[in-house]
Amino acid sequence: MFSCRIYDEMSLQKPPTRRELIDASYTLTTMVSANDVQRLFLQGVFSRSILSFKHAQVLWEKCIDTVKAANPTLDIRFSDRREDWDLFVISINNSLNCLDLEFRHLTDEQTGREMYAMVNSKDDEIAQMATDYMPVEIAYFKAVVEQIMLAPHEAYSVSSLLALREVNSLKTTMTKAQAEIVLGSFVAKGWLLKSRRGRYSLSTRTLLELLPYLKSSYPEDCLECIICYEIVTRGVACSTPNCKARLHYHCCKKYRSRNAKCPACSQDWLQDLKNMTPVGEEAIKDGQDEGRRVRRKSPEDGSDEEDEEEMEVEPSQPSQTQTQSQRKGKGKSKGRGKPPVDMDVDEDEDEEDEEAPQQTQRNGRRRTTRIR
Repeated sequence: MFSCRIYDEMSLQKPPTRRELIDASYTLTTMVSANDVQRLFLQGVFSRSILSFKHAQVLWEKCIDTVKAANPTLDIRFSDRREDWDLFVISINNSLNCLDLEFRHLTDEQTGREMYAMVNSKDDEIAQMATDYMPVEIAYFKAVVEQIMLAPHEAYSVSSLLALREVNSLKTTMTKAQAEIVLGSFVAKGWLLKSRRGRYSLSTRTLLELLPYLKSSYPEDCLECIICYEIVTRGVACSTPNCKARLHYHCCKKYRSRNAKCPACSQDWLQDLKNMTPVGEEAIKDGQDEGRRVRRKSPEDGSDEEDEEEMEVEPSQPSQTQTQSQRKGKGKSKGRGKPPVDMDVDEDEDEEDEEAPQQTQRNGRRRTTRIR
């Protein structure tokens, strides 16, 4: 193996001597160091979007075996102890600090397995999420994430219909057909999960990448498990009114195996988990989240609380803005059809008994004017 490499690199007209091969082999061996374990490990991590703890340990072991095979003089050994693994992860993150990268871990909410991924540690996580997407596609992803985080009943999911409607909120020429393709790309690349009901939710990879962004942008909507203190978008809630205990499914099973009372309110829990309040997709029925919701902004942003409530109203219900505009339209039509008699009615509101017949007559006139 070494003879072929050296012969090609040196471009010799005659094969190298035995002494030259031995010297070259010794040089290559001394060039391999213990730091090459990190390099090989990072190459394996970058080739995968996300991997489990066991998979990461196997990759670490294979990297150590490869480096020792290249340089048997190195005194490096694989250890399956958790303390040694944590030290290895710390050394990796120290090397990645200058690149604004972090090898971060999070427990998968469905399986309970510890998952690892390489994430961007910069402030703007949304902009740095994926360089493969165009700015308009990243903005669309951000809009879908907002609807997922603001879903009612702690559902943390959004229907496919509502996800496609988010295109209308963007100032772009993207069509719903194009948005459907982009949503499929988000699912294929592991940024979103799509259930059998056709609802989209956040994947473990997205939670790993966007966790600082979600906590800073939606502090009131980010729930933490009372057992592991990680974010909860799928799990159960204590059925006791006003109890804020939220747990992952796997955390709840482990806790209930040794304790049958709520860790927050100390209320006795039933044996069946189905009797507890669900958190996630099971907490909402089809058709309950058809209204678009908007994140509550701070007063520093100059947002009006009333305007926000208007955006949260279901499409089937008339909003306050529509009601006010209808009233203004009625007032204009009244002014055109007859003299401005309504000013006298507003001034004499205290005399209800005397003004009641007049109001009835005016209402009749208004209806006649509309028919005309």
